[in-house]
Amino acid sequence: MITEQEFTNIYNLYASKVHRLCLGYASGNNDLSNEWLQETFIKVWKHRNSFKGKSSIDTWIYRIAVNVCLGDLRKSSKSIAITEDLLSNSSNDDKKDDDEKNIQKMYHCIDQLNEQNRALILLELENIPQATIADTVGLAHGTLRTRLSRIRKSLLKCIKNGKRQLK
Repeated sequence: MITEQEFTNIYNLYASKVHRLCLGYASGNNDLSNEWLQETFIKVWKHRNSFKGKSSIDTWIYRIAVNVCLGDLRKSSKSIAITEDLLSNSSNDDKKDDDEKNIQKMYHCIDQLNEQNRALILLELENIPQATIADTVGLAHGTLRTRLSRIRKSLLKCIKNGKRQLK
């Protein structure tokens, strides 16, 4: 059983990673990712007694977060469009502007991946250990490494060439 103090510690430890994971599913929409973050930790609190410790706590939390994001996207058919407003940046700083555009390009390319590949790359972008990712999604570690390598190559092509066909 997770106590209130333990929950607070867990939240403080994992909230920023879960937020960035949700941000990936929300294509950079901060309001939506905040909503999903809140929903994730509400579920963590509600179901804290069902955590059996068969996996690590972070694996359990990431799985809940992925399910919250995907469930909401499926339920409401939310398609997060990357608009010109999202791509444009009012900053005069060219470096910051280029970084923002590259980040938006990356999210655009990630959006084109299938659900499982999107989950894999978003978890990896959070520097979550591959063993934890493998446990979270139920893949063998070797299979995961191969899949991540292919996803990175596809994303690199998409980002460089603007190719839209990703699997």
